[in-house]
Amino acid sequence: MKFPRLAAFLMAIVCSFPSYAQDDLPEPFEDPSRLVTIGGSLTEIVYALGEEHLLVARDSTSMFPQQAMELPDIGYMRQLSPEGVLSVAPTAILALEGSGPPDALDVLARASVPLVLVPETFDRDAILRKIRIVGSALGKDEEAEKLAAKVGAEIDQAEALTKDVAERKRVLFILSNQGGRILASGTGTAADGIIRMAGAINAVGVFPGYKQLSEEAIIEAQPDLILMMNRGEGLDIGEEDLLANPAIAATPAGRNKAIVRMDGGYLLAFGPRTGDAVRDLAAALYGTGIAN
Repeated sequence: MKFPRLAAFLMAIVCSFPSYAQDDLPEPFEDPSRLVTIGGSLTEIVYALGEEHLLVARDSTSMFPQQAMELPDIGYMRQLSPEGVLSVAPTAILALEGSGPPDALDVLARASVPLVLVPETFDRDAILRKIRIVGSALGKDEEAEKLAAKVGAEIDQAEALTKDVAERKRVLFILSNQGGRILASGTGTAADGIIRMAGAINAVGVFPGYKQLSEEAIIEAQPDLILMMNRGEGLDIGEEDLLANPAIAATPAGRNKAIVRMDGGYLLAFGPRTGDAVRDLAAALYGTGIAN
């Protein structure tokens, strides 16, 4: 099955995103010489495949490797301006599912810019699928298979570190603490996926997406550890203010001041570095010895 392009792509926007089996791959771009990537993991994959010479622009979530920061920034992946994308005269676009808004993608499709929309879910197989889709779109299937094998093995090794852990830690991922209102990650999110891969339990895995938590919900969740992105990424959260929250203070994480910060792109991108991110989070949860 081939990925729908151009006119069919408009139907995919209006209806639903196509479901991908392991062998659902796009045809190679006819001309990828001026490639735009929308989504940090896709940019990382392009670099990992050695095809970075094709890139002429990237979105604001694409901050790794450092060289990518030298490319023109077309804006945040969910708030794209079609004029900004088209200003770099792209001949091909790779975009993560969820990029938009839909009318921006509509304009790009009507401008006849070949675009491959890459499904985004948060587990090992989804990462390997992304690698294979990018490789196929760039005509680099063999290189993509090699990269997928390498990344898959690294993830398997990282996940194996916690397979014998008897008592799983409960983790609360906090995205923001604006006005003392805690926005936390439920199921179906990158945070939920990385927590599970590191051998832990999402302390609030009873609702989908992100949700503001009541004090009662936080206390009931009883997290052993609070996970957040580094300061300066998105809405800033200070540890002192967080620990002063009475609900947080009533949890094991609050009492033990168990707060872990990690780079957001590294932790949540679900790309070639995810095996390392799983290993680092597992070590933070269960001790550095587990990562040896």
